[in-house]
Amino acid sequence: MSTLPAPPAGGFCAQAWERTAGLQQAIVDHPFNKALADGSLEREVFAFYIVQDARYLVGFAQALSAAATRADDAADAAFLAGAAQGALVEERRLHAGYVAEFGLTDEEISGVDTSPSCLAYTSYLRSCALTESYPVLLAAILPCFWVYQYVGSKILDATGDIEGHPYKAWITTYADDEFAEAVLAARELVDKVAARSDDATREQMFAAFTRATEYEWVFWNGAWTKETWPTAKFLG
Repeated sequence: MSTLPAPPAGGFCAQAWERTAGLQQAIVDHPFNKALADGSLEREVFAFYIVQDARYLVGFAQALSAAATRADDAADAAFLAGAAQGALVEERRLHAGYVAEFGLTDEEISGVDTSPSCLAYTSYLRSCALTESYPVLLAAILPCFWVYQYVGSKILDATGDIEGHPYKAWITTYADDEFAEAVLAARELVDKVAARSDDATREQMFAAFTRATEYEWVFWNGAWTKETWPTAKFLG
């Protein structure tokens, strides 16, 4: 787990995490992440998750790119644009490795419907990018950074030696210091923007952070159940 320093206590991020502490624990305790941690997660469930996550990353990258165009600081814009590129390149490289490992073909991948939860989460981020203020958009983006780093670090702490672990690549991606540095930068950016926002905007930021965190739980739950559209049976 990263030993990088946290932003000062009392800022927006500290308060947002405190408000969602029960939900953060529920995410760690979700059966998907419990099975991921002990290595018992069924390969077909993880493969379904990887397909959905690759599709989610497109919407996430679009939201990051939109935020980058609104940043009034060159360094902030560069960070957000770089994160968008990372979502489409670096993380999808990990997904491609798993897809190759599982022997999935392009036809099999395209044959998997985008789940209701995946579509809802990406649609929410795209909606924030189009209709919300810059501070609120940043708050909606933050959970994807932070929650993944938190879950990855918790799993690594609980598991210890992950040599030979079937999901070692996933765990090390989200539990290492390089990713933690990106999360810290994202938190510092959100704290900075929140500090110069009015009370009404900060409350909107809290609502966006909470909703996006709820979508994180919903997304993992959808993967765990291999969620499908209940209306499919009416469409032949």
